[in-house]
Amino acid sequence: MPPTPFKASGLVVIGGGPAGLMAAETARAAGIEVDLFEGKGSVGRKFLIAGKGGLNLTHGEARPGFDRRYGERSGAVGAWLDGFDGDVLREWARGFGIDTYIGTSGRVFPMDRKAAPLLRGWVRRLRESGARFHVQHRWLGWHDDGALRFGTPDGERHVHAKAVVLALGGGSWPELGSDGAWVPWLAGRGIDVAPLKPSNCGFDIGWSEHFASRHAGAPLKPVIAHWSDTDGIEHALQGECVVTATGIEGSLVYALSATLRDAIEQHGEVTLHLDLAPGRDIERLTRELSKPRNGRSLSEHLRRQIGLTGVKAALLHEVLDPAWRNDVDAIVQTIKRLPLVLKHARPIAEAISTAGGVRLEAMNASLMADQLPGVFFAGEMLDWEAPTGGYLLTACFASGRRAGLGAVDWLQGRRKV
Repeated sequence: MPPTPFKASGLVVIGGGPAGLMAAETARAAGIEVDLFEGKGSVGRKFLIAGKGGLNLTHGEARPGFDRRYGERSGAVGAWLDGFDGDVLREWARGFGIDTYIGTSGRVFPMDRKAAPLLRGWVRRLRESGARFHVQHRWLGWHDDGALRFGTPDGERHVHAKAVVLALGGGSWPELGSDGAWVPWLAGRGIDVAPLKPSNCGFDIGWSEHFASRHAGAPLKPVIAHWSDTDGIEHALQGECVVTATGIEGSLVYALSATLRDAIEQHGEVTLHLDLAPGRDIERLTRELSKPRNGRSLSEHLRRQIGLTGVKAALLHEVLDPAWRNDVDAIVQTIKRLPLVLKHARPIAEAISTAGGVRLEAMNASLMADQLPGVFFAGEMLDWEAPTGGYLLTACFASGRRAGLGAVDWLQGRRKV
């Protein structure tokens, strides 16, 4: 039996993450009927998982510094933020009784650090406003007659819509619904899509089996990362990261991931240097490590003289050529600039987010596709990226609002949006 077509009288939103939910809320506030379709059995799954260790809702950094976190897309994303920035997001959360605070790192969290209460309140308010939710409806692209195709437990369903907001996420964490399956469907419709790439991701180094088996999962803190940008300018950033079975990941690495990933694409590999002893300068380290060992091993000497133990000491042994392990200058230089050769970014499926997606040049300022009138985009499926720390989530909210407003204008006859 062929699918029974369904005609949506208002806006169809596909994707139940923060961008899609915000588009739905914006449309309902303007009196537009909303049908929201989600491939999984419930909405906001990635939002909930991201908040498992404490929901990092936004960041307390002031604008325009906040905007600069979006790199070459700072101008476009900044325009979204003009309508819904971090301060507005905190006030919006307060409307659900969720107070927030700014942590020592500048990150903003709910007082209880939980995502579930906010999501529950949001979905409840949307339902009460009249938004209709259709879960277990996986989008399959378009039918030849222009209908939206959905796979459901009861078979395929076709939906005709006057306006659509696509908020399908990127390609990371596919088990939660963001699998990038939409890329060929949009490309087939003439939409310019930049290849998806891992962002906020770890990198492979290729440890020895001895090192990996003993230290995978060990935190490196604090350390200072040193790297050069594409113009050859040196940069440094202090933070924390984690040794993995294949390489390195963690907040410090995520902050640099776009630069590191692009350098690997250009040169085949990139060297990241770590300062393992941020509190000691070269002179002090040289003085302390020049003291006689009195027959002690290098590891014991490092522990006694400068307190370098555990994974940091093991990293030194992993990298430093055995021929130089009695050379104080070589040891000190390696401690202060430990070279790590990064060979590959980890796969997209493991990344926190993705770069690439629907190019902003393929749409107007309201995020409507030039090639598909009435089709709007929001969230991570757009071609932008940002570091973790609340910047990702804030732009998802802001783009959802921007797309929702554009859809409202379209449906109400204001075509020049």
